[in-house]
Amino acid sequence: MSEALYLYCLTRSSHLSVVRGTGVDGEHPLFLQPLATVTAVLSTVRLTEFCGPEAESNLLDLGWVGPRACRHEAVVEEVMAHSPVVPIPFGTIFSSLKSLEAFLLLHQNAIVRFLDQLAGCEEWAVKGLLDTAKATKIFLAAALEQALPDFEALPPGKRYLEEKRLQNRAEQEMQDWLKKVGQEVADDLSRPAADFRRRPVLCRETTGMSEDMVVNWAFLIPQSCTGEVQARIDRANADCHSQGPHFHLSGPWPPYSF
Repeated sequence: MSEALYLYCLTRSSHLSVVRGTGVDGEHPLFLQPLATVTAVLSTVRLTEFCGPEAESNLLDLGWVGPRACRHEAVVEEVMAHSPVVPIPFGTIFSSLKSLEAFLLLHQNAIVRFLDQLAGCEEWAVKGLLDTAKATKIFLAAALEQALPDFEALPPGKRYLEEKRLQNRAEQEMQDWLKKVGQEVADDLSRPAADFRRRPVLCRETTGMSEDMVVNWAFLIPQSCTGEVQARIDRANADCHSQGPHFHLSGPWPPYSF
């Protein structure tokens, strides 16, 4: 067996009649295959690219993975424009239509429930960013102001120790405030949303951003409520603009988080 079936996503059989373009390898065409109660979006791939020693080397090579992952995502997003989808992780292959159908029959109830949940909804990402050093300075300045004039009257050694104590307190107060604000914003955004997930907070080295990511959320939002969610984010940004964080809405994305 030299070829395998590469699976991109699943959708309702009645919602998609044709799919065009090539798959992850940029060579083999995409095609639709009705199976069980859903339609699979597929292409063929060379088996050795995703299975065996060559695959192990490929998957460690960003130059190989990057373009193929982008093509995978583009296919899912194209299908998502026409129908709710169950997005499938990059690199998922099956040996035959028979093995794929057996897998779908085993999980068809969960797949159908998920597609029902997605009806009229889209996944949107909300990220909260914060200039942590600036925010800490604001809290420290407030703590120092409360400590005056006693702080200025201290001998230099005691003043240094007291400043360190106040800095630690300011950092803790900032973290407590951040947690409180984050929960309030999450609760507010959850009201018009159908579902909500907390996602891993990524470091600057991963995001490439100049500010720290402090929240990373995914919301399943009814299409009719996207404007309302943006308005709620704008209100949250206005409420805490002087200290941060500031929140950003992006999407819609394939519903990997749900």
